[in-house]
Amino acid sequence: MAEDLIRYDIVIQDALRGAVRKVLTEVMRAGLPGDHHFYIAFDTTAPGVRISPRLKERYPKEMTIVLQHQFWDLTVTEHSFEVGLSFGGIPERLFIPFSAIKGFFDPSVQFALEFDPGKTAEELPEELKLAAKEQAEAEATLSKVEAKTQPRSDKAPKDKAAKENSDPAPRRAPSPSDAPAEPAASSGAEVVSLDKFRKKP
Repeated sequence: MAEDLIRYDIVIQDALRGAVRKVLTEVMRAGLPGDHHFYIAFDTTAPGVRISPRLKERYPKEMTIVLQHQFWDLTVTEHSFEVGLSFGGIPERLFIPFSAIKGFFDPSVQFALEFDPGKTAEELPEELKLAAKEQAEAEATLSKVEAKTQPRSDKAPKDKAAKENSDPAPRRAPSPSDAPAEPAASSGAEVVSLDKFRKKP
């Protein structure tokens, strides 16, 4: 078989990302039409992604957000989108390059797209590359500070509250696939897995 020098796979990925960009741009302009709403999964480690340390700690690899009832200040550019959501009553601002998207799903019409993050013919603009570098440096600095200020285990508090909050078994960071969906009325945003909504064969 001849080598694919055109890279149709990348061309199609870019075209589909363009479709997501167009849909979100229309929502930014006129709001969600009818019953349409979106589940958007993205790679939290992808270059240019900006989320709070709290969310990054909880979702170190992948996260799925829901744009339905409670979101605000949706801003869409050529390479990325930015949106406000509330998680557990805490407002957050998320900045997501289109190149970081792994999946897009509209349950109202059972429409789904899947992507390979980073597989794109377009180069990230310099400001996104710089932001990704600054974020990585900030996270590294924060980790060093936390390591220095962490109390030694032999001097850990032994009071009742500390014992009640201690976890006897090691805990792993929850993944989007096993994270329970928070009720929209109380949290304003849900983090779920796209697999939950895919049709069974």
